Amino acid sequence: MRLRHTLAAAAGAALLLLTVPGAAHGAEGDFRYTFINSTGEEGQATLHDPASGECITLPEAAVEYTQPPAHSPKNRTDGYAIVFTNADCTGDQFTLRPHTGGASERLKLRSVVFV
Repeated sequence: MRLRHTLAAAAGAALLLLTVPGAAHGAEGDFRYTFINSTGEEGQATLHDPASGECITLPEAAVEYTQPPAHSPKNRTDGYAIVFTNADCTGDQFTLRPHTGGASERLKLRSVVFV
């Protein structure tokens, strides 16, 4: 009798774990980059606590033919940042370490994903 109650409780607990959605996980911290605005001046932008596993196309550098790519990324999040030369996480890629990863203005990017 006790074994049946134990098995029923274990099955109920397992079912409960499967039905409760997990918390959304994201990289904590800031990802900064430099971009050139429509008047040709440099600007800075920051992604604060970006979502992990989602491709983020940088709005200031999204359109290849009309906007120059962003540059000088600084990864101050707790996750790896993979930056891409094209929008939609395509093209050549480069990985920036958590907390201290960064690159010079020679690294051009249009999108990023955090892992």
